[in-house]
Amino acid sequence: MPFDTPKQPWEQRLREAGAQIEEDLKRVIAYVNDEVVPDVRRNGSEALRAAAAELQRLAQRMDERNAAPPPPPPGPPKY
Repeated sequence: MPFDTPKQPWEQRLREAGAQIEEDLKRVIAYVNDEVVPDVRRNGSEALRAAAAELQRLAQRMDERNAAPPPPPPGPPKY
């Protein structure tokens, strides 16, 4: 909106802002559908395999921690 235009009522400015947001949202949706989704579909199995490997390591650490003897109770407080 140029600076030399007269002030518009707030309702009209709100409608224009809403229309601009709607257009921006349409562009974001188109980008996600055209660029992001195909890439996820192509590389999705690799991402799942990497996540599965991380989960396997986490499960292993949890098993090792559960199998270890509990730490001794703390002694009396030192003053």
